[in-house]
Amino acid sequence: MSSPSTSLWSPLRAPAFRGLWICGGVFFVGNSMQTMAAAWLMVELTGSSFLAALVQTAVFLPMFLLALPAGVLADTTDRKRLICGALLAQAGTCALLTLLTLGGWSGPASVLLLVFVCGGCTAVLTPAWNASVIDPVAREAWPQAITAVGIAYNVARALGPTLAGLVFAQLGAGWVFAFSVGTTLVMWKSIRRWPPRAHDPTRLPPERLWGGTLSGLRYAWHSRIIFAQLVRVTAFSAAGSALWALLPMIAQRQLGAGAQGFGLLMGCLGIGAVAVGLLLGRLRARFGLERIVGAGGVVFAAAMLVTAFAQAAWIVYLWMLLAGAAWMSSMSTFNTATQASAPQWVRARAVAMHMVTALGAFAMGSAFWGASSDLIGPTPTLCLAAACMLAGLPLARPLPLRMGALHEVTQATPWDELFIEAEPRPEAGPVAVEIGYRIAPGTDAAFLDSISRLRAPRRRDGATFWRVYRDLGQSSRYVERFIVESWADYLHQRARATMADQTLESEVRAFLAPGETARMSHYIAER
Repeated sequence: MSSPSTSLWSPLRAPAFRGLWICGGVFFVGNSMQTMAAAWLMVELTGSSFLAALVQTAVFLPMFLLALPAGVLADTTDRKRLICGALLAQAGTCALLTLLTLGGWSGPASVLLLVFVCGGCTAVLTPAWNASVIDPVAREAWPQAITAVGIAYNVARALGPTLAGLVFAQLGAGWVFAFSVGTTLVMWKSIRRWPPRAHDPTRLPPERLWGGTLSGLRYAWHSRIIFAQLVRVTAFSAAGSALWALLPMIAQRQLGAGAQGFGLLMGCLGIGAVAVGLLLGRLRARFGLERIVGAGGVVFAAAMLVTAFAQAAWIVYLWMLLAGAAWMSSMSTFNTATQASAPQWVRARAVAMHMVTALGAFAMGSAFWGASSDLIGPTPTLCLAAACMLAGLPLARPLPLRMGALHEVTQATPWDELFIEAEPRPEAGPVAVEIGYRIAPGTDAAFLDSISRLRAPRRRDGATFWRVYRDLGQSSRYVERFIVESWADYLHQRARATMADQTLESEVRAFLAPGETARMSHYIAER
């Protein structure tokens, strides 16, 4: 019997999460049906593997372009209005695609354009939805909640293409698109019934879109744990996109299958993902993150090699099951580690950056592998992609994966009070902050080693410059100095400090000479 920390069913006991999970699954089914129908329609319209692969690019490239600004909006605005607006826009766009296809007026350009717009709507709502859907469950159940969402997504990958293939074969692409309109409205209804939790009230100046985007990028660059996850998922997704992008051509040319055969290939990927998802919590607890991701990369590379050379359909179907399991194991692990390692103020942006790296790499990789297939053929292309997948595995040594501990993501009360005569305007700046330390004699080397570890959290939370200076007149006195772009940014930086950061500051202040205190001064640029 699974423990509560590894049981997949524990988050599903929360009614709000269960409702959002079910309706989200319906939405995922509609999206996967739309993608499959668009890809196969492109094959029928053009016969080009490059244009068929561009459907995947049209679906996922908007994630690369829009996800991070959408993450900023999710962290700073009303998430309910954001999600509902994007869903209504997507429903309208898909309805137009339905009418054009049923009327026989759709061509390659219109299909790609409208699929791209739908992908843009999904990109806008996804960071807010992903960051909100796990709110109804306790933090210790987040990994299983995220896995449950991944299972719903992969059930959709299994069911959606199979269902789309049947509808496409019997009624045509237009009715597949019509079904996706209905699934989008189901998702819209669920958000109205179980709205996201409102942001905590704050007296801090609101973040603007550009500033919030820079804050998210700065956080990822200076947070080693988040940076490692983003690099690793980029490498995995870019290499693995080859299999997804070339499946239509493999189904048609290599296996001689029609729309239903292509849908079955996609369905096998989804079934494998769902099967491993039911066990993933226990597998992570037993083997750890690195073994899960490493094994996933090896199995997925093997699946691409088998698909490149196999002629028997049943062998390809079998390896698609294994490939789906490998993809789910790795991508869910990356996603869980990212969300569990980001504090509340930047969690939607962390989700967005995960999407940008994973799906942006997927979109550009799909276009690259599609063009490569047209030039050198599917078999050499899949062999090259498998080699790239294996070449990414050694990244585990310099960029290890782990999940953030609770004290690393829990925001703390600022250490020092602000003693200033008059508070500047929020936009005033840059702001220079100096903290003076008079340390005990003979502790210089240990003090410098300790205070150097403050560089990352200062830069991560907003500082554009950080350095430590030694007073030439008093050898035991040091000054920590950092610069923030504006007073508003400085207030945000103070509020973002975590309990782990405070522990580190306590270690630094332990070097102070007896009776001494750290002295903080603030300066604002005048010229």
